[in-house]
Amino acid sequence: MTRIIVYTGKGGVGKTSVAAATALLCADRGLRTIVISTDIAHSLSDSFDVPLAAEPVPIAEHLWGQESEVFHNVRKYWGTIQAYIASVFQWRGLDEVRAEEMTVLPGMDELANLLWIAEHNDSGRYDVIVVDAAPTGETLRLLSLPEAGKWWLEKVFPIERRIVQVAGPAVRRLVGMPMPSDAVFAAGEQLFHRLEHMHELLSDSARSSIRIVLNLEKMVIKEAQRSFTYFHLYGYPTDLVIVNRVLPNDAGPYFASWLETQRRYWPMVEERFAPVPMRSAPFFDREVIGIDMLRQLGAALFGEEDPTRFYYQGRPYHVRRENGAFVLSLDLPFTTREDVSLTRHADELVLQVGSWRRNLILPRVLVEAPTTGARFEGQTLNISFAVPPRPRKGG
Repeated sequence: MTRIIVYTGKGGVGKTSVAAATALLCADRGLRTIVISTDIAHSLSDSFDVPLAAEPVPIAEHLWGQESEVFHNVRKYWGTIQAYIASVFQWRGLDEVRAEEMTVLPGMDELANLLWIAEHNDSGRYDVIVVDAAPTGETLRLLSLPEAGKWWLEKVFPIERRIVQVAGPAVRRLVGMPMPSDAVFAAGEQLFHRLEHMHELLSDSARSSIRIVLNLEKMVIKEAQRSFTYFHLYGYPTDLVIVNRVLPNDAGPYFASWLETQRRYWPMVEERFAPVPMRSAPFFDREVIGIDMLRQLGAALFGEEDPTRFYYQGRPYHVRRENGAFVLSLDLPFTTREDVSLTRHADELVLQVGSWRRNLILPRVLVEAPTTGARFEGQTLNISFAVPPRPRKGG
Protein backbone atom coordinates (compact mmCIF):
# COMPACT_ATOMS: atom_id res chain seq x y z
CA MET A 1 0.00 0.00 0.00
CA THR A 2 1.36 3.42 -0.98
CA ARG A 3 1.78 5.92 1.86
CA ILE A 4 0.52 9.45 1.05
CA ILE A 5 1.67 12.47 3.10
CA VAL A 6 0.31 15.94 2.33
CA TYR A 7 2.09 19.00 3.75
CA THR A 8 0.19 22.28 3.87
CA GLY A 9 0.35 25.57 5.75
CA LYS A 10 0.23 29.31 5.36
CA GLY A 11 2.44 30.68 2.60
CA GLY A 12 6.01 31.31 3.74
CA VAL A 13 6.15 28.91 6.70
CA GLY A 14 8.61 26.55 4.96
CA LYS A 15 6.27 23.70 3.99
CA THR A 16 8.13 23.10 0.73
CA SER A 17 11.41 22.57 2.59
CA VAL A 18 9.69 20.27 5.09
CA ALA A 19 8.03 18.24 2.30
CA ALA A 20 11.32 17.97 0.38
CA ALA A 21 13.22 16.95 3.52
CA THR A 22 10.64 14.27 4.35
CA ALA A 23 10.76 12.86 0.83
CA LEU A 24 14.58 12.78 0.85
CA LEU A 25 14.62 11.01 4.21
CA CYS A 26 12.17 8.39 2.91
CA ALA A 27 14.34 7.82 -0.16
CA ASP A 28 17.52 7.59 1.92
CA ARG A 29 15.86 4.75 3.81
CA GLY A 30 15.24 2.81 0.62
CA LEU A 31 11.62 3.75 -0.07
CA ARG A 32 10.69 4.59 -3.65
CA THR A 33 9.49 8.14 -3.13
CA ILE A 34 8.00 10.88 -5.29
CA VAL A 35 7.45 14.45 -4.09
CA ILE A 36 4.89 16.54 -5.99
CA SER A 37 4.21 20.27 -5.85
CA THR A 38 0.51 21.18 -6.14
CA ASP A 39 1.21 24.88 -5.53
CA ILE A 40 0.89 26.93 -8.72
CA ALA A 41 3.86 29.02 -7.47
CA HIS A 42 6.28 26.10 -7.57
CA SER A 43 9.41 26.23 -5.40
CA LEU A 44 10.20 22.52 -5.07
CA SER A 45 12.93 22.66 -7.73
CA ASP A 46 14.46 25.64 -5.89
CA SER A 47 14.44 23.65 -2.67
CA PHE A 48 16.35 20.73 -4.21
CA ASP A 49 18.33 23.10 -6.44
CA VAL A 50 17.61 20.87 -9.44
CA PRO A 51 15.28 21.46 -12.42
CA LEU A 52 11.96 19.58 -12.32
CA ALA A 53 9.31 19.08 -15.00
CA ALA A 54 5.67 18.20 -15.70
CA GLU A 55 6.49 14.49 -15.47
CA PRO A 56 8.54 12.82 -12.68
CA VAL A 57 12.28 13.61 -12.75
CA PRO A 58 14.91 11.58 -10.82
CA ILE A 59 16.57 13.65 -8.08
CA ALA A 60 18.52 11.08 -6.05
CA GLU A 61 18.51 7.33 -5.53
CA HIS A 62 14.90 6.19 -4.92
CA LEU A 63 13.68 9.82 -5.20
CA TRP A 64 11.71 11.58 -7.95
CA GLY A 65 10.25 15.08 -8.09
CA GLN A 66 7.49 16.67 -10.13
CA GLU A 67 6.26 20.21 -10.83
CA SER A 68 3.32 20.37 -13.17
CA GLU A 69 2.81 22.59 -16.20
CA VAL A 70 -0.72 23.88 -16.66
CA PHE A 71 -1.25 23.09 -20.37
CA HIS A 72 0.25 19.61 -19.94
CA ASN A 73 -2.20 18.90 -17.12
CA VAL A 74 -5.15 20.37 -18.98
CA ARG A 75 -4.47 18.19 -22.03
CA LYS A 76 -4.12 15.11 -19.80
CA TYR A 77 -7.22 15.51 -17.62
CA TRP A 78 -9.36 18.13 -19.37
CA GLY A 79 -8.66 17.59 -23.07
CA THR A 80 -12.08 16.55 -24.40
CA ILE A 81 -13.94 19.14 -22.32
CA GLN A 82 -11.37 21.80 -23.24
CA ALA A 83 -11.88 21.12 -26.95
CA TYR A 84 -15.64 21.66 -26.59
CA ILE A 85 -15.28 24.87 -24.57
CA ALA A 86 -12.73 26.16 -27.10
CA SER A 87 -15.24 25.49 -29.92
CA VAL A 88 -17.84 27.59 -28.07
CA PHE A 89 -15.37 30.46 -27.65
CA GLN A 90 -14.42 30.26 -31.31
CA TRP A 91 -18.12 30.32 -32.23
CA ARG A 92 -18.32 33.56 -30.23
CA GLY A 93 -15.53 35.03 -32.36
CA LEU A 94 -12.31 34.38 -30.41
CA ASP A 95 -9.31 33.23 -32.38
CA GLU A 96 -7.99 29.71 -31.79
CA VAL A 97 -5.05 30.70 -29.54
CA ARG A 98 -7.11 32.94 -27.26
CA ALA A 99 -9.90 30.38 -27.14
CA GLU A 100 -7.47 27.70 -25.95
CA GLU A 101 -6.05 30.00 -23.25
CA MET A 102 -9.57 30.85 -22.04
CA THR A 103 -10.33 27.15 -21.50
CA VAL A 104 -7.74 26.94 -18.70
CA LEU A 105 -10.15 27.65 -15.86
CA PRO A 106 -8.89 29.03 -12.51
CA GLY A 107 -7.83 26.21 -10.23
CA MET A 108 -7.44 23.61 -13.00
CA ASP A 109 -3.65 23.51 -12.58
CA GLU A 110 -3.79 22.83 -8.84
CA LEU A 111 -6.67 20.39 -9.28
CA ALA A 112 -4.83 18.41 -11.95
CA ASN A 113 -1.81 18.25 -9.63
CA LEU A 114 -3.97 16.58 -7.01
CA LEU A 115 -5.20 14.09 -9.60
CA TRP A 116 -1.57 13.05 -10.12
CA ILE A 117 -1.66 11.66 -6.56
CA ALA A 118 -4.23 9.04 -7.57
CA GLU A 119 -2.35 8.24 -10.76
CA HIS A 120 0.96 7.66 -8.94
CA ASN A 121 -0.81 5.62 -6.28
CA ASP A 122 -2.50 3.39 -8.85
CA SER A 123 0.70 2.92 -10.85
CA GLY A 124 2.36 0.98 -8.01
CA ARG A 125 5.73 2.55 -8.86
CA TYR A 126 6.15 4.33 -5.53
CA ASP A 127 6.12 3.38 -1.86
CA VAL A 128 5.61 6.98 -0.68
CA ILE A 129 3.96 10.04 -2.23
CA VAL A 130 4.85 13.34 -0.52
CA VAL A 131 2.75 16.34 -1.55
CA ASP A 132 3.91 19.94 -1.21
CA ALA A 133 0.41 21.41 -1.27
CA ALA A 134 -0.77 24.93 -1.99
CA PRO A 135 -1.36 27.29 0.98
CA THR A 136 -4.12 26.04 3.25
CA GLY A 137 -7.05 28.08 1.89
CA GLU A 138 -6.41 26.95 -1.69
CA THR A 139 -5.81 23.35 -0.64
CA LEU A 140 -9.07 23.27 1.32
CA ARG A 141 -10.99 24.65 -1.64
CA LEU A 142 -9.59 21.96 -3.92
CA LEU A 143 -10.07 19.14 -1.40
CA SER A 144 -13.74 20.08 -1.06
CA LEU A 145 -14.30 19.67 -4.82
CA PRO A 146 -14.78 15.87 -4.84
CA GLU A 147 -17.83 16.15 -2.62
CA ALA A 148 -19.33 18.92 -4.75
CA GLY A 149 -18.50 16.91 -7.87
CA LYS A 150 -20.20 13.82 -6.49
CA TRP A 151 -23.36 15.81 -5.75
CA TRP A 152 -23.32 17.33 -9.25
CA LEU A 153 -22.74 13.93 -10.85
CA GLU A 154 -25.63 12.33 -8.96
CA LYS A 155 -28.18 15.19 -8.91
CA VAL A 156 -27.62 17.51 -11.90
CA PHE A 157 -25.44 15.77 -14.47
CA PRO A 158 -28.05 13.21 -15.66
CA ILE A 159 -30.63 15.99 -16.17
CA GLU A 160 -28.24 18.17 -18.20
CA ARG A 161 -27.19 15.22 -20.31
CA ARG A 162 -30.80 14.36 -21.12
CA ILE A 163 -31.68 17.99 -21.95
CA VAL A 164 -28.78 18.24 -24.40
CA GLN A 165 -29.75 14.95 -26.05
CA VAL A 166 -33.32 16.18 -26.56
CA ALA A 167 -32.85 19.91 -27.31
CA GLY A 168 -29.26 19.97 -28.61
CA PRO A 169 -30.03 19.35 -32.32
CA ALA A 170 -32.67 22.11 -32.37
CA VAL A 171 -30.32 24.64 -30.70
CA ARG A 172 -27.58 23.77 -33.18
CA ARG A 173 -29.92 24.34 -36.13
CA LEU A 174 -31.38 27.60 -34.79
CA VAL A 175 -28.29 29.47 -33.56
CA GLY A 176 -25.34 27.38 -34.75
CA MET A 177 -23.89 27.05 -31.24
CA PRO A 178 -21.81 23.86 -30.75
CA MET A 179 -23.46 21.50 -28.28
CA PRO A 180 -21.57 19.05 -26.06
CA SER A 181 -21.38 15.56 -27.49
CA ASP A 182 -21.78 12.40 -25.48
CA ALA A 183 -17.97 12.18 -25.41
CA VAL A 184 -17.85 15.52 -23.56
CA PHE A 185 -20.29 14.26 -20.94
CA ALA A 186 -18.34 11.00 -20.65
CA ALA A 187 -15.12 12.99 -20.10
CA GLY A 188 -16.83 15.06 -17.41
CA GLU A 189 -18.12 11.93 -15.73
CA GLN A 190 -14.64 10.42 -15.82
CA LEU A 191 -13.19 13.60 -14.26
CA PHE A 192 -15.73 13.47 -11.44
CA HIS A 193 -14.92 9.80 -10.81
CA ARG A 194 -11.21 10.64 -10.67
CA LEU A 195 -11.98 13.34 -8.12
CA GLU A 196 -13.95 10.85 -6.05
CA HIS A 197 -11.08 8.34 -6.24
CA MET A 198 -8.66 11.03 -5.08
CA HIS A 199 -10.98 11.84 -2.17
CA GLU A 200 -11.17 8.16 -1.20
CA LEU A 201 -7.37 7.93 -1.15
CA LEU A 202 -6.76 11.13 0.83
CA SER A 203 -9.50 10.41 3.36
CA ASP A 204 -8.28 6.84 3.93
CA SER A 205 -6.71 7.01 7.39
CA ALA A 206 -4.88 3.73 6.74
CA ARG A 207 -2.75 5.24 3.96
CA SER A 208 -2.98 9.07 3.98
CA SER A 209 -2.55 11.96 6.36
CA ILE A 210 -2.35 15.75 6.31
CA ARG A 211 0.55 17.45 8.11
CA ILE A 212 0.27 21.13 9.01
CA VAL A 213 3.41 23.27 8.95
CA LEU A 214 3.43 26.47 11.00
CA ASN A 215 5.67 29.08 12.59
CA LEU A 216 5.23 30.38 16.12
CA GLU A 217 3.43 33.54 15.02
CA LYS A 218 -0.11 34.57 15.94
CA MET A 219 -1.57 34.88 12.41
CA VAL A 220 0.07 31.64 11.28
CA ILE A 221 -1.27 29.73 14.30
CA LYS A 222 -4.78 31.11 13.78
CA GLU A 223 -4.83 29.99 10.13
CA ALA A 224 -3.46 26.59 11.14
CA GLN A 225 -6.29 26.24 13.65
CA ARG A 226 -8.91 27.05 11.04
CA SER A 227 -7.44 24.61 8.52
CA PHE A 228 -7.21 21.95 11.24
CA THR A 229 -10.95 22.35 11.84
CA TYR A 230 -11.84 22.21 8.16
CA PHE A 231 -9.71 19.13 7.49
CA HIS A 232 -11.68 17.40 10.23
CA LEU A 233 -14.91 18.71 8.71
CA TYR A 234 -14.12 17.06 5.36
CA GLY A 235 -12.76 13.86 6.90
CA TYR A 236 -9.11 14.31 5.95
CA PRO A 237 -6.97 12.86 8.79
CA THR A 238 -4.27 15.05 10.36
CA ASP A 239 -1.46 13.14 12.06
CA LEU A 240 1.26 15.72 12.76
CA VAL A 241 1.91 19.42 13.34
CA ILE A 242 5.35 20.69 12.28
CA VAL A 243 6.64 23.78 14.09
CA ASN A 244 9.28 25.21 11.78
CA ARG A 245 12.06 27.79 12.30
CA VAL A 246 12.28 27.62 16.08
CA LEU A 247 14.95 30.01 17.38
CA PRO A 248 17.73 28.61 19.59
CA ASN A 249 18.05 29.80 23.18
CA ASP A 250 21.33 31.55 22.35
CA ALA A 251 19.88 33.50 19.42
CA GLY A 252 21.33 36.74 20.81
CA PRO A 253 19.84 40.07 21.96
CA TYR A 254 18.58 41.06 18.47
CA PHE A 255 16.15 38.09 18.52
CA ALA A 256 15.26 38.36 22.23
CA SER A 257 11.75 39.62 21.57
CA TRP A 258 11.10 36.96 18.89
CA LEU A 259 12.44 34.25 21.20
CA GLU A 260 10.12 35.36 24.00
CA THR A 261 7.16 35.32 21.58
CA GLN A 262 7.99 31.79 20.46
CA ARG A 263 8.30 30.59 24.04
CA ARG A 264 4.88 32.06 24.80
CA TYR A 265 3.18 30.45 21.79
CA TRP A 266 4.78 27.00 22.05
CA PRO A 267 2.62 25.63 24.93
CA MET A 268 -0.47 27.18 23.30
CA VAL A 269 0.15 25.23 20.07
CA GLU A 270 0.96 22.07 22.01
CA GLU A 271 -2.27 22.30 23.98
CA ARG A 272 -4.63 23.36 21.21
CA PHE A 273 -3.63 20.79 18.62
CA ALA A 274 -3.66 17.89 21.08
CA PRO A 275 -3.95 14.93 20.74
CA VAL A 276 -2.15 15.42 17.41
CA PRO A 277 1.58 15.46 18.28
CA MET A 278 4.16 18.06 17.27
CA ARG A 279 7.64 17.98 15.76
CA SER A 280 9.93 20.99 15.51
CA ALA A 281 12.79 22.16 13.31
CA PRO A 282 15.30 24.88 14.17
CA PHE A 283 15.89 28.17 12.43
CA PHE A 284 19.05 27.20 10.54
CA ASP A 285 21.92 29.64 10.12
CA ARG A 286 21.70 29.36 6.33
CA GLU A 287 19.14 28.73 3.60
CA VAL A 288 17.64 25.24 3.48
CA ILE A 289 18.52 24.60 -0.17
CA GLY A 290 20.09 21.52 -1.69
CA ILE A 291 20.41 17.88 -0.67
CA ASP A 292 22.80 18.44 2.28
CA MET A 293 20.65 21.06 4.03
CA LEU A 294 17.46 19.10 3.39
CA ARG A 295 19.06 16.06 5.03
CA GLN A 296 19.84 18.21 8.09
CA LEU A 297 16.23 19.40 8.21
CA GLY A 298 14.91 15.82 7.91
CA ALA A 299 17.21 14.67 10.71
CA ALA A 300 16.07 17.56 12.93
CA LEU A 301 12.41 16.69 12.37
CA PHE A 302 12.44 12.91 12.62
CA GLY A 303 15.85 11.76 13.86
CA GLU A 304 15.88 7.96 13.65
CA GLU A 305 12.07 7.73 13.50
CA ASP A 306 10.18 6.51 10.46
CA PRO A 307 8.80 9.65 8.75
CA THR A 308 6.05 7.60 7.11
CA ARG A 309 4.52 6.26 10.30
CA PHE A 310 1.18 7.56 11.52
CA TYR A 311 1.79 9.81 14.50
CA TYR A 312 -1.93 10.01 15.26
CA GLN A 313 -4.98 8.23 13.90
CA GLY A 314 -8.44 9.40 14.90
CA ARG A 315 -11.90 8.95 13.46
CA PRO A 316 -13.38 12.16 12.00
CA TYR A 317 -16.95 11.11 12.83
CA HIS A 318 -18.82 8.05 14.02
CA VAL A 319 -22.29 6.94 15.14
CA ARG A 320 -23.14 5.24 18.44
CA ARG A 321 -26.22 4.13 20.35
CA GLU A 322 -27.01 6.14 23.47
CA ASN A 323 -30.03 5.65 25.73
CA GLY A 324 -31.89 3.83 23.00
CA ALA A 325 -31.31 6.62 20.41
CA PHE A 326 -28.36 7.53 18.16
CA VAL A 327 -25.59 10.13 18.38
CA LEU A 328 -23.36 11.19 15.46
CA SER A 329 -20.08 12.62 16.79
CA LEU A 330 -17.87 14.85 14.65
CA ASP A 331 -14.53 16.29 15.81
CA LEU A 332 -14.48 20.06 15.15
CA PRO A 333 -11.53 21.56 17.04
CA PHE A 334 -11.41 25.32 17.66
CA THR A 335 -15.15 25.62 17.02
CA THR A 336 -18.17 26.56 19.18
CA ARG A 337 -21.87 25.81 18.77
CA GLU A 338 -22.39 29.41 17.59
CA ASP A 339 -19.98 28.82 14.67
CA VAL A 340 -21.92 25.83 13.35
CA SER A 341 -25.08 25.81 11.27
CA LEU A 342 -26.95 22.51 10.77
CA THR A 343 -29.66 21.72 8.24
CA ARG A 344 -31.19 18.41 7.21
CA HIS A 345 -32.35 17.31 3.75
CA ALA A 346 -33.59 13.70 3.67
CA ASP A 347 -30.44 11.54 3.88
CA GLU A 348 -28.07 14.53 3.92
CA LEU A 349 -26.90 16.52 6.93
CA VAL A 350 -25.46 19.90 5.92
CA LEU A 351 -22.86 21.35 8.30
CA GLN A 352 -21.61 24.88 7.78
CA VAL A 353 -18.61 26.09 9.78
CA GLY A 354 -17.79 29.68 8.91
CA SER A 355 -17.60 29.88 5.11
CA TRP A 356 -17.06 26.12 4.65
CA ARG A 357 -19.86 23.66 4.13
CA ARG A 358 -19.99 19.89 4.07
CA ASN A 359 -22.80 17.54 3.11
CA LEU A 360 -22.65 14.38 5.22
CA ILE A 361 -24.51 11.41 3.78
CA LEU A 362 -26.12 9.83 6.80
CA PRO A 363 -25.71 6.11 7.54
CA ARG A 364 -28.69 3.99 6.55
CA VAL A 365 -29.78 3.62 10.18
CA LEU A 366 -30.23 7.42 10.50
CA VAL A 367 -32.01 8.14 7.21
CA GLU A 368 -35.46 7.84 8.80
CA ALA A 369 -34.38 9.06 12.24
CA PRO A 370 -35.48 12.61 13.14
CA THR A 371 -32.77 14.98 14.37
CA THR A 372 -33.42 16.07 17.96
CA GLY A 373 -30.54 18.43 18.79
CA ALA A 374 -26.81 19.14 18.89
CA ARG A 375 -24.32 19.91 21.62
CA PHE A 376 -20.56 20.37 22.00
CA GLU A 377 -18.53 18.26 24.40
CA GLY A 378 -14.98 19.55 24.35
CA GLN A 379 -13.96 19.63 20.67
CA THR A 380 -16.63 17.16 19.57
CA LEU A 381 -20.01 18.09 18.10
CA ASN A 382 -22.63 15.50 19.08
CA ILE A 383 -25.79 15.45 16.96
CA SER A 384 -28.69 13.50 18.43
CA PHE A 385 -31.21 11.42 16.48
CA ALA A 386 -34.36 9.82 17.81
CA VAL A 387 -35.14 6.18 17.13
CA PRO A 388 -36.54 5.85 13.59
CA PRO A 389 -40.31 5.24 13.52
CA ARG A 390 -41.27 1.63 12.94
CA PRO A 391 -43.02 1.00 9.62
CA ARG A 392 -46.68 0.18 10.02
CA LYS A 393 -47.69 -3.36 9.30
CA GLY A 394 -50.03 -3.78 6.34
CA GLY A 395 -53.62 -4.38 7.29
